[in-house]
Amino acid sequence: MKNVVTLTLNPAIDKSTSVPRLVPEQKLRCDAPKVEPGGGGINVSRGLQRLGLSSRAVFTAGGPPGEVLQQLMTREGIAQCPVLTDSWTRENFTVVDASCNQQYRFGMPGSVLTETEQAQALATLAALSPAPDVLVASGSLPQGVAPEFMGKIARWARSVGAKLIVDTSDEALKCAVDEGVYLLKPNLGELSRLAGVEALDTESAAEAARSIIEAGKCEIVVVSLGPNGAYLVTREQEEHIPAPSVKKRSTVGAGDSMVAGMVFALCEGRPVREAVRMGVACGSAATMNSGTELFHKADAEKLFQWLLKRMPQTALAHL
Repeated sequence: MKNVVTLTLNPAIDKSTSVPRLVPEQKLRCDAPKVEPGGGGINVSRGLQRLGLSSRAVFTAGGPPGEVLQQLMTREGIAQCPVLTDSWTRENFTVVDASCNQQYRFGMPGSVLTETEQAQALATLAALSPAPDVLVASGSLPQGVAPEFMGKIARWARSVGAKLIVDTSDEALKCAVDEGVYLLKPNLGELSRLAGVEALDTESAAEAARSIIEAGKCEIVVVSLGPNGAYLVTREQEEHIPAPSVKKRSTVGAGDSMVAGMVFALCEGRPVREAVRMGVACGSAATMNSGTELFHKADAEKLFQWLLKRMPQTALAHL
């Protein structure tokens, strides 16, 4: 079994609730809140746990909220390597207006991560024994962390032979790609910025992804298309994987669930085409649940089997 580590530099405690109707300047009676650990890499670890694959989560944690975050991770049985910080861990808040099923997401900014704490995060990774086979660096960077930090992560992963999977954005994503990664999961906007073009559409996305691969910066690009599924691009193949039609209740955690599904399937030794289908299945299954809840394993497996049955025998030559 592969040794998987996730890295989350800007984690959060995710709180979610619903109200009968969202009305300004009135006291609103909320349903009992759900409190869950959040942040890109943390959610990937949670998703992997649901699929039956253990991982180690490296994340920052500070103040009383940081203690709660660690307790929540322990409750879910996830091995953790917290990097303790002076600043408190942030909290996010999601409210659903039950009258129209509209979701309102309030994301708080992360506190400043000092240079000493950044060095400690790198030291925590370096101290892992054994070193990871797969490293998933996911989520935004907190204040005080330069985009070049992701380049340092990529260099470290290469030095220990870890396959780096990156799911972040803007300059941090570019810095990681410049150093070389194994798999990228950008959306169309992120891919266009990486490719240095103003915008991409479904016709030009594959070409942009291929240019990154041919430059030796990445082996696999999976372009996330939200409700339209994903594009898979490697040196050998290009394919559009449509998302199954499901009743959507929330999109929180869908992208992280997609990454978890892909990592799980790749660690099982499945072909890349099947791994992306598992990712799309997990991402779609996550949208079936309310609030900040991730996917249910049974839903993901059912959608995965549906996608497998509709998989063409050969990858498409063109998207």
